[in-house]
Amino acid sequence: MIGIRRRSVLFVPLVVPTAAFAVDALPDARFVGFSQAVNDFDLGSGQMALQRSANENIRGYATRIIADANYDASALRLSSAEAGVSYAPDGSMGPRTQQLLAQLNTLQGPAFDTAFAQGQLAVQTDCEAQYGAYSQNGKSGPLRRFAQNALPKAQGRLQLARLLAGGR
Repeated sequence: MIGIRRRSVLFVPLVVPTAAFAVDALPDARFVGFSQAVNDFDLGSGQMALQRSANENIRGYATRIIADANYDASALRLSSAEAGVSYAPDGSMGPRTQQLLAQLNTLQGPAFDTAFAQGQLAVQTDCEAQYGAYSQNGKSGPLRRFAQNALPKAQGRLQLARLLAGGR
């Protein structure tokens, strides 16, 4: 009789760490409204920065957010159409960004630069958190893909906004 030698195989599950986001994903239509409010803020504040600031860091950041917002607005329109999701205003981000834009509209020079940097830090912090949460837990596949594609840019903008605001 020939003996059969058995080998033990140890299976170790592969665990890929994912970032935990401190916010819950918004419902689909509110996520579209949130994203549109962020885009509108980035476009409006970026254009103001190009007109009102002499600071090259602010102006460079403004150029980037305008380009990102234009791309994201187009991608958001396509994703929401594919998902069949209508826009619903976001009750917090929409009014907040409108207030920040109104404040920025009254400022020039260094006072504008400071308010712009602080406003960007606040909005981009929320944007990164919501895009991250929706990219993991959003209900709509097309909108989840939008969030997954937009998240790295949002993370980059947040990192730059922190630098503009004097943080790390």
